[in-house]
Amino acid sequence: MMKLKRMMLAGALMVAGSMNAQVAVKHIQSETSPIATGVWAGDTFYLSGQLPSPVTPADAAKGIPADYGDTKAQAASVFAKIQGLLKAQGLDMKEVVKMTVFLSADPKTGKLEFAQMNSEYVKYFGTKEQPNKPARSAVQVAALVAPWAALEIEVIAVKGK
Repeated sequence: MMKLKRMMLAGALMVAGSMNAQVAVKHIQSETSPIATGVWAGDTFYLSGQLPSPVTPADAAKGIPADYGDTKAQAASVFAKIQGLLKAQGLDMKEVVKMTVFLSADPKTGKLEFAQMNSEYVKYFGTKEQPNKPARSAVQVAALVAPWAALEIEVIAVKGK
């Protein structure tokens, strides 16, 4: 009986050991940024939070700051940016399995504009062409690191086999 218990324990330990196989990790990063744009862990890609690009760039000569638009314009910018960054990694929006949206008050209205963000989201997910929808969390935050930003979005994508 004792010998059988030892054999079963040894078998269980061998199975558990094989489950701890190493996962290849690759950081997508530049020398100038303090964070990675994204990190591959096996077939899973973790894309860092993305902020919008300006609708109208700043004009330093005229003293005009960049205009990032309202929440809808910022969401359009962020989703397009995410799509491009995923494409650069050989991924598509259909492979996004988890999304986290951080929303703060729209700098133009002072209101949280969830519906404006969502009106851009539905152009990429749950469409006839791309019916997949990721699991998603949307969190209201007091402010983002960029004072002009109304939202920041991060995603996790898994390369399909």
